[in-house]
Amino acid sequence: MIQFYAPDIADTLTLPESDSQHAVRVLRLREGDELTVVDGKGRRYRCVITGAHQRHTTVEILSSETLLPSWSGEIVAAVAPSKHLDRMEWMTEKLTEIGVDRIIPLLCRRSERRELKPERLEKIAVAAMKQSLKAVLPVVEPMTPVGEVTARYAGAQALIAYCDRSIPRRELVATYRSGAPVTAIMIGPEGDFAPEEIKAALDAGWKPVALGPERLRTETAALRAVDAIHILDQYRSITDNPEI
Repeated sequence: MIQFYAPDIADTLTLPESDSQHAVRVLRLREGDELTVVDGKGRRYRCVITGAHQRHTTVEILSSETLLPSWSGEIVAAVAPSKHLDRMEWMTEKLTEIGVDRIIPLLCRRSERRELKPERLEKIAVAAMKQSLKAVLPVVEPMTPVGEVTARYAGAQALIAYCDRSIPRRELVATYRSGAPVTAIMIGPEGDFAPEEIKAALDAGWKPVALGPERLRTETAALRAVDAIHILDQYRSITDNPEI
């Protein structure tokens, strides 16, 4: 199945230019051909083309369905971008495929990359959403100071992963609890969080976690953490419903 993305498809009945070009120029679709469109908000539409145009293909909606995320609660990945932007792009793609609701690039004291335009990451997230047959597009925020994220999610299930062994941590699998309305995981830069950033998070109620004995790249740590959350949720679902 090939999915197209049109956030306002229910109102406009029109594909955006990029998806129109892909449908008409690449796939050679014409009037009367059917296609599948998602709006990034959880709805998938079965449509038929009424006007094939390279810039604004129009459609008629034949049916629609709601595709809720396969995980419960909101998952937030707040990650300090690495120096090489291609790693952040790869991470955004993979987090979208695995399943996440929000991606927040963190600005930390030791961040090597201090500026980031979210538009490129948003395009990568759209492509990954379509490829993985999801209908919910994760929110990609602008670069946000770590202190703002610390305060924002202080009341959630907030987990901070760091490398400093002098500050006690517990393994994520021993700390995470399924069923929370919001789970936020915060991953520091290549040089780790500064001690005062860790202290501020712990004082705000964030729980310190480790992601295993290895030293991981920032983007790898984010993937391991989010994937572990999904696995733990699936395990809970199976144990709560043995007939599954």
